[in-house]
Amino acid sequence: MIPEYRQTYNAAFSPARYQQMLADIDRQLPGQLEFRVAETPVFVPTQLRDKLIAAGESIIKVIERPDFKELTEAAIPPHQRVPNESQRPEFLTFDFAVCRNSNGELEPQLIEMQGFPSLYAFQSWLPGEFGRFFPIPDSVSPFLTVPDFEAYQTRMRQFILGGQPAENVILLELFPEQQKTRIDFALSNKLWGVETVCLTKIRRKGRKLFYKKQGQLLPITRIYNRIIFDELARYPELNTEFNLTEDVDVSWVGHPNWFFRVSKYTLPLLQGQFVPPSHFLQDLSSYPPDLSNYVLKPLFSFAGAGVRLHITAAELDALPDKHNYLLQRKVTYEPVVQSPDGLVKCEIRLLYIWPDGEANPQLLTGLSRLSRGEMIGVDFNKDKDWVGGTTPLFER
Repeated sequence: MIPEYRQTYNAAFSPARYQQMLADIDRQLPGQLEFRVAETPVFVPTQLRDKLIAAGESIIKVIERPDFKELTEAAIPPHQRVPNESQRPEFLTFDFAVCRNSNGELEPQLIEMQGFPSLYAFQSWLPGEFGRFFPIPDSVSPFLTVPDFEAYQTRMRQFILGGQPAENVILLELFPEQQKTRIDFALSNKLWGVETVCLTKIRRKGRKLFYKKQGQLLPITRIYNRIIFDELARYPELNTEFNLTEDVDVSWVGHPNWFFRVSKYTLPLLQGQFVPPSHFLQDLSSYPPDLSNYVLKPLFSFAGAGVRLHITAAELDALPDKHNYLLQRKVTYEPVVQSPDGLVKCEIRLLYIWPDGEANPQLLTGLSRLSRGEMIGVDFNKDKDWVGGTTPLFER
């Protein structure tokens, strides 16, 4: 999207060099990278960067409303409500499609949002790998409100630990060694000193939680939560000493309730230039006349599960649980990233943190995904190159 940077990068690119970069990632973090890293970062020009920031700020204004919790109470399933909810979401991630408006300008269009952490460690580290193997100008940066990698790590370490000793703070996940995002867990440990612990390994004594490290039972005082209830539901017979919904003596960084509050459930509350219209399906007395221009999304799913791009009125009528769905107007991704054999579509995710006691969230960095398929995601991009996860580099 910044032609001179793209031309320089592509001229220096070779498949062999790209494989060397992947091999270097594996050398540093053996066996941890399971998802596809794209062949290139995304160079984001100033105008689009500023629109992304403005789009994020317009969404945050809604989340800051005094009645936001009241408006989103029904988003939390009663059997999945966790005690001691924080006043604000500690993490915010907003996914935007890169589109072109009627004036021919690039602009973001909101696709998804989460009050849940993304790859905050990996996305700060990956740009350095690109810089080791390919020409990256100093006039772009993956960071938006911190100056560099070191400042980012200092900020995140303080935020994640929350004043607690690192040995008493854990990253909580379910079967972390099986997760495709486990490279982020490894880096969270390397950069911030946080151990990754499986829910099945947590030990409980009354209101106190513990985990075992090098044969020693250590108390847990703070949880960096990466567990999604959708995944827990796949294991109804799971035997654990700690249930997330129990009241225990820990603080959360990423309280689980915000996963539900800031989600697809929030989309119908939003309006604006960068937000496609969304409607709770059960609230519609009639369907939009241009139904082919809408996508059906389950309210309670993640990673694109259950999304239907092509729907009919008859199919909507047949749904027995309309209260679990929304209709969102489709957007048209503009292929903007020049690969050696054509243009590629992209999505940009903004990554915020919102430490307790701070008036506003802080936009730190981003994540980008490249796609040649009908949707962004692995299943729609099999056996393709110049697709997958990468880093947006913002013009300074």
